[in-house]
Amino acid sequence: MEFSIAALLANFADDKLIAPKVLEKKLNCQDDAGLRKLQIALDALEKVGILVKERGKYRRVWEEGVVEGKLRCSSKGFCFAIQDEEGAEDIYVRESQLSNAWNGDRVLVRVTKEGSRRRSPEGEVRLILERANSSVLARVKQSEKGYQAVPLDDRLLFELHLKINGVDLEAALDHLVHVEVQRYPLGQQPPLGKVTQVLGSDAQSAADTDIVSCKYDLRREFPPAVLKAAEALPKKLKAADLKHRLDLRDRLALALKADSTQQPVDGCDDALTLEKTEEGNWRLGVHIADVSHYIQAGSPLDIEAQRRGISVYLGDVVLPMLPDAAAQLCCLVPGQDRLAISLLFTVSPEGQVVEYELQPTVLQVDHQLSYQQVQTILERQQPQSESLDSQTAAFVESLPDGVREMVDQLALLSQALKTQRRQRGAFELNLPQTRFHYDDEGALGAVIVSSDLSARAMVVEFMLLANQVVAAHLQALGVPGIYRVHPTPNVGEVQELMKLVSNMGINLRLEQEDTIQPQDYQNFTQQFAESRAEKVLTYLLLSTLKPAVYTTHPRPHFGLALEQGYTHFTSPMRRYPDLLVHRVLQSVFEQGRDRRSTRAKDSVNLRDGSCYGKINWNVLPPELHQDLESHIATIVNNLSEREKVAQEAEDDLEGLKKAGFMKEHTGEIFQGLITGVQSYGFFVEIEDLLVEGLVHVSSLKDDWYEYRSRQQKLVGRKNRKQYRLGDRVEVQVKSVDYYRQQIDLIAVGGGSEASEDDSDEPGSTNADLGYDADPGARHLEE
Repeated sequence: MEFSIAALLANFADDKLIAPKVLEKKLNCQDDAGLRKLQIALDALEKVGILVKERGKYRRVWEEGVVEGKLRCSSKGFCFAIQDEEGAEDIYVRESQLSNAWNGDRVLVRVTKEGSRRRSPEGEVRLILERANSSVLARVKQSEKGYQAVPLDDRLLFELHLKINGVDLEAALDHLVHVEVQRYPLGQQPPLGKVTQVLGSDAQSAADTDIVSCKYDLRREFPPAVLKAAEALPKKLKAADLKHRLDLRDRLALALKADSTQQPVDGCDDALTLEKTEEGNWRLGVHIADVSHYIQAGSPLDIEAQRRGISVYLGDVVLPMLPDAAAQLCCLVPGQDRLAISLLFTVSPEGQVVEYELQPTVLQVDHQLSYQQVQTILERQQPQSESLDSQTAAFVESLPDGVREMVDQLALLSQALKTQRRQRGAFELNLPQTRFHYDDEGALGAVIVSSDLSARAMVVEFMLLANQVVAAHLQALGVPGIYRVHPTPNVGEVQELMKLVSNMGINLRLEQEDTIQPQDYQNFTQQFAESRAEKVLTYLLLSTLKPAVYTTHPRPHFGLALEQGYTHFTSPMRRYPDLLVHRVLQSVFEQGRDRRSTRAKDSVNLRDGSCYGKINWNVLPPELHQDLESHIATIVNNLSEREKVAQEAEDDLEGLKKAGFMKEHTGEIFQGLITGVQSYGFFVEIEDLLVEGLVHVSSLKDDWYEYRSRQQKLVGRKNRKQYRLGDRVEVQVKSVDYYRQQIDLIAVGGGSEASEDDSDEPGSTNADLGYDADPGARHLEE
């Protein structure tokens, strides 16, 4: 297996000595080549003083003033090492101190100069832990040295010498190509690469999905060994597979899924059951496909799934985490017996969880309904339902009464759960449905809703509840877990947004001054819903949210207003953290100890919510507990990183599509909202398209404009015209850089008039400074 220095060092979390055999197992080095690479890495790390060898084992040497970070570079050659720890200072690294590290690489940096109030600390790269660019998008050129590849990303400050490998490099001159890095810079030797695909004469002539897949080095095919392992999985359930499982095949089970080609298989991750109890409560079942039964830890399928981390959705193209052959066996398919891990809740009519149990089960889905079909059932009594697609309506009418009744009951229960969630302060963001990939809060950290998909909103409430309860159960058992954390937004960024919307006549207030709470966002979204600019304001509110990440310890989740921890459990076919949680639960089912010792008479039910506060022993065997804990700690940061890459790739594709659209409409005029003002110009969000462009100050020919930094506006000296945050403007598309997705606009109308007493403020900057400003600075900061 390939491994990075970062993955190797992640196993040295303390001062304990670790034997090479342990590392071989954890890094899955099984063949001679893997073992040789591991020994070379250990020898090198020992030589540079990162590891020390004692009695045949290795220990990490922790150096004072050396920190780990990820390099973020600019096109001008300066770089910063960004530390993972929230609030930690960024460390400035000069180009001469990069030691051949590239933008995006994870590095160890030695701090050489302490920072001051106005300057960041400086440092030098001590060691490259993990390379971020195993391939690059580049343009081919010819020089005296032969064929060279010039990366399109101008933050990559190098050229690669191209290896002759059967591709006609003469014909590829000046073309956009995908280059696989064969050798990174070594001493005086330049980097070496080979062309794996010629994409087109330029970026716009290439397929956008090819550009994004190559740019982020996304695997579009599974290795032959992984496909072979998927085909070798048992196709039929055996009696032994059903042993010790709760049989739910007699219950009416519905699987609900999106009307989308983005589903990699015909089945679903999840199914629902619902019954009314004699006490008037609901007996809700949330059943998730038992992927961990088929994908064994350390298997080729598991290693590939871990490497990918998550399924990636590029328009209609899906790059799945698991091959279809494996996913087909795991997913819940109507009319077939399937294995699941089920949460069986007793819920009051008000949405309060009375009790629950967590069980390995076998069930059979009776009906699979699309969201549109569910929507039709929910709206069948409304007058507008007559205009629905006749085929969909006919299908709905052919369903048994019990199915339609169950959908109605699920809708009622989901509303009760939503009320409970909102009462604790959680909020929803009304955004386009193109961002829906998971039936929970997904990658963005907050619940996304769409006015035309209330059926999906219904399912979301059940998945959120399942994720929340599983997190609480892991904590109650005291077993290793992986948790989803969503940090509180930055106060300054929220206050900037409040300033913007105040210029639009919307007065936003915080419930507690200088403190951000989920309830504040709930209040904001309610006020935005009354504005004709709801779409763009919600989009801007989303930009203030910090990325959600995975951790080994439960911490608050801002978007869901949860203080006690949250996890991902409901999408094990498409997210590796969910599969890990399933694997931990399976370990509890199979090897969990329900009492302190064999001599103890009293036991607890490890699968039931009644175990809360009753466990004061290690539920899992010590070695298994330690292995799970160590494995999760080793890969948790990488899983957050893989999700970030997937999100950036999806956003990049969306950006390319928008840039292509705007390029086709060069010269046309659009309505927009000013969302940012700098000395060099102002940023405009085109409201209907959610496309951002820059009106550079040099294009404002009617006057000399001065920048008022405190008031966030540009003001004309003579005509007193101003462009400020929140002003509406008419803009014309001047030009579009397709690959960089930079859109230059010209203001042709709008703005507002500055008051007569609006004098220049102390320290304001003349707008002519904008000519030297970097318009891409906003994008670098993001």
